[in-house]
Parts: sequence; structure tokens; C-alpha cells
Amino acid sequence: MSCKPLTPTIGLSPFAKTLSQDDEVVIEVTGNSAAVERLLRPHVKRVAVANPRLVRAIAYARGSLYPGKVAAGFLPEVWVADDDTYGRRRRMAERAGVLAQIVRMKGP
Repeated sequence: MSCKPLTPTIGLSPFAKTLSQDDEVVIEVTGNSAAVERLLRPHVKRVAVANPRLVRAIAYARGSLYPGKVAAGFLPEVWVADDDTYGRRRRMAERAGVLAQIVRMKGP
């Protein structure tokens, strides 16, 4: 198992194309982690989304976070929504937007 770091000069789509179906990717939870996870999911075996504070604590306590630790289960993963949940969230956001627009049109 090897580590393939993502650098800002490469970009996400070209990076995803360099991955194989046997690779496992670890990303930390950020504002865009859901979009990144959905983009990488078809290209790899598994995408693990981890809690950044716990990853930092593990890396500090044990020296570094290398693939062996990920495979051994030391990685604190968080729940990631599936495609059905994303669809439901999108529908609810659209309905809330329509409702807000109706309320604005009717006025106070």
C-alpha cells in the first residue's frame, strides 16, 4: 500500500484518474468533503472520511499516519451520507427555497 499525496497543482479530477480500484483514500472532514468523497468514490475501493482532530491526535501520538495504521483500524471515520440521502437533502432544500419565495411574494 502506498501513499499518493494530493497537491494543489495537480487538481482533484486528474488525481482521481491516477487512482486504481484497489486504492483506499483517506480525507479529513471539511466543508467540501462530501463533494470530494462523491467524486473519488467511483475510482477507488474505499473512501474513508475521518475526523481531523482525532487524525491529528493519532498522528502526533504515534509519529505519523501511514497506510498501515489506516488498514489496522486506527482511523476514526465519520458517517458519510449515501446517494439517496443526498437526493432527499437536495429535495428538502429546493422545497424550503420555494416556500421562502412564496412567503416573500405574499408579504407580511
